[in-house]
Amino acid sequence: MKVGVVTFPGSLDDGDARRAVRIAGGEPVALWHGDHTLAGVDAVVLPGGFSYGDYLRCGAIARFAPVMEQVIEAAKGGLPVLGICNGFQILCESHLLPGALIRNDHRTFVCRDQVLRVENADTAWTRDYSAGQEITIPLKNGEGGFVAAPDTIRELEESGRVVARYVGVNPNGSMNEIAGITNERGNVVGLMPHPEHAVEDLCGPGTDGLGFFTSVLQTVLA
Repeated sequence: MKVGVVTFPGSLDDGDARRAVRIAGGEPVALWHGDHTLAGVDAVVLPGGFSYGDYLRCGAIARFAPVMEQVIEAAKGGLPVLGICNGFQILCESHLLPGALIRNDHRTFVCRDQVLRVENADTAWTRDYSAGQEITIPLKNGEGGFVAAPDTIRELEESGRVVARYVGVNPNGSMNEIAGITNERGNVVGLMPHPEHAVEDLCGPGTDGLGFFTSVLQTVLA
């Protein structure tokens, strides 16, 4: 199974994401921001970093990259897409997910191992977890505070579209401690913490992040 990982100018975690896909058992495919095709991949990861230098707003320029035309169209057709950190910001700027990610409420960059609670284990990217399961994966962001209109927050909560929530501490002021959300179909997921940095015991806090990548393999093969 082929999982495409998009590299934008300023991406930092694309190599880590490709490695996570490989460890999970998939075949990573490098996609470039200027590509006009997805090369027949079965899923796409938009990695973390500072695409286009975070000019204007985080993810605002990346949303207009040529490859995103293909990603947006394919996502609307059901292709699994995971946006991690800056990738989450790009998904919101692309209107594949609602809301926005703004400056951390304490106005400083945060880098730490973060406990999350998986709230929705029925998405393409979380099916290898259990609802209510607590996992620990790294978090690193300066603009990770998830915000949305009150009606949008209510709809996300009532429809079960909150994928993960911060536990113990809210590291960036996200509304309702939201760390990740999904679209109605469950194929598009945005997550602020970094599961690709927790896929083996040697590096990072453990392997709690691997389930995001094994989940999508199971989804496509189902």
